[in-house]
This record gives sequence, structure tokens and C-alpha cells, in this order.
Amino acid sequence: MRTVNLDELGRHFVEGDFALIYKATTYEFQQFVSFEDFQQGCYTYQLGITSMNKLFEKEWCGLTYAMWVDDREEKSIQLAYDAQKQITSFALKPYITDDMDEQWTQNRYRMPICDEWLVFWGGTNELENYHYAYENQRYAYDLVCTEQDATYDGEGRLNEDYFAFGKEIVAPFYGKVVKAIDGFQDNVPGDMDAQNAAGNYVIIAHGHEEYSMIAHLKQDSLVVKEGDEVREGQVLAQCGNSGNSSEPHIHFQVMNSPHFETATSIRIQFQYQLKPVQGDIVKPFPMGKDDKWDLFSTAENSLTISQIVFGIPKIIGRYFTG
Repeated sequence: MRTVNLDELGRHFVEGDFALIYKATTYEFQQFVSFEDFQQGCYTYQLGITSMNKLFEKEWCGLTYAMWVDDREEKSIQLAYDAQKQITSFALKPYITDDMDEQWTQNRYRMPICDEWLVFWGGTNELENYHYAYENQRYAYDLVCTEQDATYDGEGRLNEDYFAFGKEIVAPFYGKVVKAIDGFQDNVPGDMDAQNAAGNYVIIAHGHEEYSMIAHLKQDSLVVKEGDEVREGQVLAQCGNSGNSSEPHIHFQVMNSPHFETATSIRIQFQYQLKPVQGDIVKPFPMGKDDKWDLFSTAENSLTISQIVFGIPKIIGRYFTG
């Protein structure tokens, strides 16, 4: 009996081997998607495709993520599989690219943190950065804190259990505070406030018509107000769990307008020419120039699959409601 070769999944898909692909999915996936629905969806999507080539593959949090793109660069297959070569997720999506990938902010920013944080979402494709599908947050970052491959200590039922909660958040570059929203309660871990998606947040106007935004801040932690001039590294607030967030973390982006719902996200040019992506540990910028190349490193110990299923992914959802 033929079995699917995940390295050649694009060819299997083009040849219509949908049953073989489906057999390689996990039991949990099959409980969620029937073979009939899977086959029909694949058949409809496959029409007009003559070839699919693997564009991207990386290991992250115990899984391998991969993307195939058709010859017209219009359609993509995005999936994840485990160490047993079982497909845990499978998505058919339009292939999104943006000329803005090569257009960077004119200002050079730092991450708005004082400690080591993990980039959970960040990059220029949907596999590394779910924000990429949305123009108003395309180049955003979601950051969490980890210790011993976990984001919290204990049972994780309280915000105080999470290492990120209460951490100081600082200005990524000098500028003027144009929006400072406080007063939203921090969610109980696992809950989300989609009606107030950004929760408590700060927006800072910088030169060159660039605006940075840091969201999901802790209630009543803001120490700046609208109109304040801030310097790079100045404390703004603390990390919280407000808004469309079910685990303490921060959302950081730079955009061309102070109105985040309608703004266009801009790819961030970081100091020291750094380009952090998903899986990188980002650190505060050191004072000594001799240390400048030790600013971020790939996490050596990925989070376990159980932590991915039951922990961090709860923060992953559409950040904006519109």
C-alpha cells in the first residue's frame, strides 16, 4: 500500500492522493475533519494547480512546520507534523506576500523589554507569524517569558503564575505618547476580552511618521500619559493579560498611523541589524558595545508539545476584532 512521503507532499497533492494524505493525519485531526470534507476541500483547491514546491520548513515546539506554494505563487499548503510523521494541522490558504517585506522603518528600535523574552510569533510568513495575514499587524511580534521551557510556574490558573506578568515594559525609541489606555481588567488565564482587543496599551509617535504600539498591558500599571515625551528605555507600564489575550504576553508593532485598526504595519528595523523571528530569545540591549552580537539566540530547548497545546497557543487568535 502506498504511503505519503511528506517531503513530496506537494506532488502527492497535485496528483490527487488525498486519501494518502488524510491517512497521515492524527486521530484528533480526523475527529475534527471528516475524510469527505477533506477530500472535497482538497479537490476544489487543487483545480488549476500543476505543481507545488516546498518553500519553507522549520522545527518549532516539538513539531515541524512546512509550506508549499503553487507554480503561480497564488495558493499554499501549510501544515505541521510530529516526530512520527503524523500531520497535526493542515491548511489550504492563499499565498500572501507583500512588497513591504523589503521596506523597513526608518527609525531603529529596540524590543520594549528589560529581560529575556521568547518570540512566539514573528517573521514574514504565516507559519512563523500569524499576524502576517493582516495588513494592520503584519510585522507584529508576540513575546512571552519562559523558564525551563514553560511560561508559568505552578498550575497557571493565576496571572501571577506567569513569568511575563508584571515585567517592566519600556519605550522602544524616543517619542511622544499619543495614546495611553488603562483600566481594563486583566483576564483570568484562559479567558479573552475580544470586545476590547488591545486591552490596555500605549502608542508612541516617533519621527518619520512612525508609531509604535505595545498592547495587553497590566491594569493600572501605566506610568505615562498622553502628551508625555519619553526616551528610549523609559518604563511605560507592566506586562499584563488584558484584551484579546488569555495568557500574559505583549504585542509589539510599528505602524504608519496612530489608529491601529486601519494603520499599515511596517517591518521593524532593529538596532544592530537584528532580525528576530519565531523561536528566538531576545534580550535587552547591552550598554557595552563588545556585547552587541549576543543580543538574541535561538532557543535551544523548544517548548514541549503539551505546553503548546495547553499553554501558549491560547494567546493565538485574531488580535484585532475587525
